[in-house]
Amino acid sequence: MPNLFHENEFVFNVLFEAVSEGVVVVDENQTIVATNFAAEQMFGYAKKELQNQPLNILIPPSYHGVHGSHFNKFYKESSARKMGQNRELFGANKNGSKFPVEVGLNPFQIKDKTFVMSIIIDITIRKASEDKILELNALLESKISTRTAELDITVANLKEEIEKRVKAESKLRNALKKEKELNELKTKFLSLVSHEFKTPLSGVLNAAVLAGKYTRTEMQDKRDKHLLTIKNKVHYLDGILNDFLSIERLDSGKVRYIFSNFKLSKVVNEVIYNANMVLKSGQHINYPSNIDDINIYQDEKIVEVMLSNLLHNAIKYSAENTKIDFKITPNSEGFIFEIKDEGIGIPLADQKHIFERYFRAENALTNQGTGIGLNIVKGHLESLGGTIRFISRVNEGTTFIVKLPLIKEK
Repeated sequence: MPNLFHENEFVFNVLFEAVSEGVVVVDENQTIVATNFAAEQMFGYAKKELQNQPLNILIPPSYHGVHGSHFNKFYKESSARKMGQNRELFGANKNGSKFPVEVGLNPFQIKDKTFVMSIIIDITIRKASEDKILELNALLESKISTRTAELDITVANLKEEIEKRVKAESKLRNALKKEKELNELKTKFLSLVSHEFKTPLSGVLNAAVLAGKYTRTEMQDKRDKHLLTIKNKVHYLDGILNDFLSIERLDSGKVRYIFSNFKLSKVVNEVIYNANMVLKSGQHINYPSNIDDINIYQDEKIVEVMLSNLLHNAIKYSAENTKIDFKITPNSEGFIFEIKDEGIGIPLADQKHIFERYFRAENALTNQGTGIGLNIVKGHLESLGGTIRFISRVNEGTTFIVKLPLIKEK
């Protein structure tokens, strides 16, 4: 076909050569009908070398298959647009290399013929810059990731260090608290020892002095009275010393339980006999009499200590002319001991502290006592797998319930 674009060479040169971008014009058959110097230089061709060549000569072979259908669709729609939206485009150099391009398509008509003018920009430098930016971004992200990981490690180490310090501070506070409690216990202990030993020893001294005054034979009954006082005071002091030894052994874990098979009535009779010696006027103890056939495998001495402590407390904190109920209930799991009195009871505010060492309820401070008996009983029961609890009302009395489990005889 006659080359319409060369009828006026001056106009062609002005329009095409003045454009810095590459310009390629094709007809409906995708045949190149015009190019400018910028396009020829971009693709590596000499002047007019691209004339009448198929457009595919400027497109990498791998894109030939899809380019034809894209061109036909565009040609039918005939609207200006930018090629390669959301995808990369490449041009094919004469030497066989390819390079990234940006293409704008502009359809136009001359004498009822439709042509497409492509404005082509070599974006190799821009693409390299973009790739460099992407590379720098990736490097930056990598550094950020590395720094973040290092920061996470630092934060984790700092958190661990803080936790260690918190634990150390907590441990120190607990140590200080225990030291304070220990100092308070020492103070209570010294006060207790001073009072609980001084009073009986004064009684022993006075009884000994008075007994020495009765020198005649017919005064033996008066001497016996004071000698009994001395005996009871010494027995009381011996009990306190035994309690202190029990505490030391429980705390140090040196308690060695000696288990044996014995009749329960033997221990109960011994406990009741000793309790009767300290009964107040009009007090009496109701205790089971049908236990002669009950055998128990336990530490006989410890059972006696526990029951004696609870029974003596019932006597001490009850008034004259009251009764004390002592019940024993065997079952498949062991034995339940209940000791109920009609005494002063335990104030509600003091009940949570009643098993604490050296603690004495507010309404019991005027009574003689160390405040360690119940602590010892609870300590032994816990070691033997047993339990102790109580029910109490002020001025109505207290009931202690002890559960002692069965131990299989070896």
